[in-house]
Parts: sequence; structure tokens; C-alpha cells
Amino acid sequence: MRNIKLTIAYDGTDFNGWQSQPGQPTIQGALTDVLERLTQRRLLIHAAGRTDAGVHAAGQVVNFKTQSSLSPQEFQHAFNALLPPSIRVNAAEEVGPDFHSRWDALAKTYRYRIFRGRVVPPFLWKYVLHDHTDLNFDAMADAAHLFEGEHDFSTFAASTGSEEDDRERTTVRTIYRSEWGRCPGSDANGAAEEWVYVVRGKSFLRHMVRKIVGTMMEVGRGRLSVAEVPGLMALRDRSKSRGTMPPHGLCLEEVEYPDPANSLAPREK
Repeated sequence: MRNIKLTIAYDGTDFNGWQSQPGQPTIQGALTDVLERLTQRRLLIHAAGRTDAGVHAAGQVVNFKTQSSLSPQEFQHAFNALLPPSIRVNAAEEVGPDFHSRWDALAKTYRYRIFRGRVVPPFLWKYVLHDHTDLNFDAMADAAHLFEGEHDFSTFAASTGSEEDDRERTTVRTIYRSEWGRCPGSDANGAAEEWVYVVRGKSFLRHMVRKIVGTMMEVGRGRLSVAEVPGLMALRDRSKSRGTMPPHGLCLEEVEYPDPANSLAPREK
């Protein structure tokens, strides 16, 4: 049995998230359908992260096991020929039998983009949140660093949809990097800059990044102070979160795995 690893990118606009759902277009469903055409078997495809409906990915990693004799490059070419253009396989390789795209991941990096101009260019609107209102960027940047380290993120986690699963899951997560950056303006006057939130962590709870961004937006609007953020986290109560941002501004940028040639310690900030 061979184990094939794919690095994929997708525009999540027209998909109901990663996970297969009956009667719904999903990323996993599209990949599984193509893989069945190639192997004549209904195989299970694992992903590093189960992105929600409308969330995009630039560096999602998946794997599947197969007895097919197709080479990784043949799989890549065939997937790209049969998948919709909104899903692309950027790399393919054969890996060891024990590799698992989710359980072996050391860290994942997400990015949330906010477009600050008054008019969103038509080629950007599906990938950015549009907000040109007054926001205190410095306060949001200060708040971002409060999420770094190991914390219980219950306040910033959506329900799994099952009360039993909610009770049994662990909500403690480790965040290695949490910061805002400014991208140069892109309109004729150089005024339409983007604010980009980048967060890197071991793993994330459902809606966690979008809820964290929603809280920082409240800080930026002056409705919540930076000093209040730790107390909000300490409540461990998702009903106290300050809103969940729309999914289309969020993108899974990168997934990291062990490399024998490199240290597995968190990167320097």
C-alpha cells in the first residue's frame, strides 16, 4: 500500500468547507470523486485542517493510501485535469506508510486579510474583508500578542455541533505567532492598504481564528480595551466572544511537518 501526499490550493467560495457532506459541494468530496475515477476505488482522503465553508487554502496538505501504480506526478497531472479550476494540486510525493497529514502536522499558519480602501477591486473581493471605518491598528497589534503562548481558547471556539463532543474535547491550544501587518496601498493614490493578521499555531479550534479576529476588531473600534482581552479569555465561555468574522477573508497558508535536518522547535518570531 502506497501513501501519497498532495499539497493543494483552493478558492473556497463555492464549497461548503473541506469535509464531505451529502448533496453539498466540498473540497474533500471533489478530490474523492476524482480519486475514485483514477483508482476505481472509493478511498479516504485526510487533510491537515478541516477548513470551513468559504475559507480558502494556499497550502493545504492531504494524503491517501492506494495500491495504484500511478506515480505522484501522474496523480498531480490527472487531478488537475479533472478537478474544477478552483482546486489545484501544486505538489505530489510518495511518503512513508505512517505519515498522516493531520496528526503529523507541527504547525499551521493562517492569514486573515482586511481591505481598507473605499472600493474593493473586483479581483480581490472574494478574498478580503472590506472595512474602511476608523480602526486603531496599534491597539489591535497589541491585542494580537496576548494570544501567543498556551491558553484555553474556549471563549474563541464554536460548538462542534455535538454537546457530547464539546464536553470531551480539549480547548487548550498553543499559538507561536500572532501579529498584524500592513501591506502597501494598491489604488491610484496608494491609500488602499490591507491589514493582514497572521497566526501560527500547533492546531486550532473551529472558528477560532475568525473569533480572535472579531475580538481584535472590537478592540480596534474602541468597544473593548486591550487590557480586557485576557479577562475575556479567562471566562472560557464561547457566548462571551465578540463575534465571528466572515470566512472569505481567511486562508490556510502553510502546514509544517517534521524534517530530520531541522529543529522542531517553534520558529523565532
